[in-house]
Amino acid sequence: MRKLHLLKAAMGIGVLLMLAACGSNGVPDAKNWDIEDFSYVDQDGEPFSKADLKGKVWVADFIFTNCEDVCLPMTANMVKLQQKLKDEGISDVEFVSFSVDPEVDKPDVLTAFGDQFNVDYKNWHFLTGYGQDEIEAFAMDNFKTIVMKPDNEDQVIHQTSFYLMDQEGKVIRDYTGLQDIPFDEMIKHIKILQNY
Repeated sequence: MRKLHLLKAAMGIGVLLMLAACGSNGVPDAKNWDIEDFSYVDQDGEPFSKADLKGKVWVADFIFTNCEDVCLPMTANMVKLQQKLKDEGISDVEFVSFSVDPEVDKPDVLTAFGDQFNVDYKNWHFLTGYGQDEIEAFAMDNFKTIVMKPDNEDQVIHQTSFYLMDQEGKVIRDYTGLQDIPFDEMIKHIKILQNY
């Protein structure tokens, strides 16, 4: 009888470990990092906060409009993801691009940037309205990613990841946003989160 109880306990622990490895709703290797509350301003000059994303799956990145290299292809790749999701009939995913150069990237500048890519703003918000120190701390504390604008420079150091967020505002996974984008994997994980 004791062996049977031990076997059941071992099986139970095994199941829990398997579930933990799959993370949020079955997405493999989920990070489950909590994102703190935020309230910034979008490309329309309207307030936009974490509360506006509650109950929605969203994809985030960090870009700036004066970027001389990675932000243009990153934004083009995000547009491709937005279109691929539409093609799959998935329209309820939000996109959030945090500017890492908020002093330059005022709402009108962000709109002009997005317009270059024919962004569909129905579910995409480019955010600003915070200080440089604030976005640097926010990126590190919440997304575990570096943002740094060196003194007397116009270029900002930042990573090129896309972050998948669940309905509770947790970082589930990150993916390269620059080249060889794993679109199929991202869409699969979004479907898992949305129980498609």
